[in-house]
Amino acid sequence: MPYVNIKITREGNVTPEQKARLISGVTSLLADVLHKNPATTVVVIDEVPLENWGLGGDPILIAREKRAKKQ
Repeated sequence: MPYVNIKITREGNVTPEQKARLISGVTSLLADVLHKNPATTVVVIDEVPLENWGLGGDPILIAREKRAKKQ
């Protein structure tokens, strides 16, 4: 029974339709590549508040600012 946990930041207003496409796509990918049974594949999408998301040792908003300054 595959279990996939997708974590995304809580921004951008991800719609229920987009989440359904992610769930369907991941399930299909596991079936196609690893021959896993879609009926027993579990996909969970967690939306994480930005203040709880970090990258490279910084909160994500600071990390994004640093990356923008480098470009």
